Amino acid sequence: MKAPVGRLAPSPTGVLHLGNARSFLLAWLDIRAQAGTILMRIEDLDGPRIRAGAEQAALEDLQWLGLDWDGEVVRQSERLDLYHQALQQLESMQRAYPCVCSRKDVEQAASAPHAGEEGPIYPGTCRQGIADTSTATPSNYRFVVNSGVTRFRDRFAGDIQYEVAEQLGDFVIWKRDGEPAYQLAVVVDDAAMGITSVLRGNDLLSSAARQVQLYEALDLPLPQFAHTPLILGEDGRRLAKRHGDTSLRAFREAGVSAETVIGWLAWKSGLITSATPCSAAQLVADFDLQQVAPGAITWRGSFTA
Repeated sequence: MKAPVGRLAPSPTGVLHLGNARSFLLAWLDIRAQAGTILMRIEDLDGPRIRAGAEQAALEDLQWLGLDWDGEVVRQSERLDLYHQALQQLESMQRAYPCVCSRKDVEQAASAPHAGEEGPIYPGTCRQGIADTSTATPSNYRFVVNSGVTRFRDRFAGDIQYEVAEQLGDFVIWKRDGEPAYQLAVVVDDAAMGITSVLRGNDLLSSAARQVQLYEALDLPLPQFAHTPLILGEDGRRLAKRHGDTSLRAFREAGVSAETVIGWLAWKSGLITSATPCSAAQLVADFDLQQVAPGAITWRGSFTA
């Protein structure tokens, strides 16, 4: 069996926080424990949200944590031709179509079913040829989702299934600003970079279901997914500014050591029995993904709690 190839993929839209650190640590340990290769990809396609200096800050934070990578840094902004080729392929297969509907249009559509926290499902207006796409209005492109159940085996979460058409709907793969959307870009990149193992937070399980359909449509090899629980605040919600400053930069400036952060993450993840400071490298030899605690981690404002 070939050694796995994984990736660290920060987005330079802000500073890395404790939740990011946990996902990156587990992804790094999983690959290093199998003597695999870890690649670095900067996911910098989020236009106005990209912050100057955030890429360098993220790389410095990861290096501070002791998470290294192999080879040169890859940036999505330098790979637009690859994504455009994939879009053209999907168009030629009639698996992508232009869409002029705004977010407000989707929300106001009388026929739009609602999908909980992800918002209303796209009702298929432009797919059905109802909307006028001949105007000068810039278009998104949406992926034609197949009906039926999409299934995949998650190395951490187990057997996953979604009825993507009913639960999620046709989704945007190319934005009206001329950039690929997240779902298309990561699928194209992971295949082109030879990624065989993707570990990330379980808030992206529904994204994995979408991506499985893209992999199949583009006839690309499917990586093994592993989606692990998030770090939450004491209110049970995902970490945010309301929980205080949990950025790695803030901890560094406060004099907290990387070993303290790693030790706390390892303890809360079930990898060690107490919050004993340690390095990421010290955890590699004994790491097993199945040992990771199945529940979410709660941040209580201290590396001793």
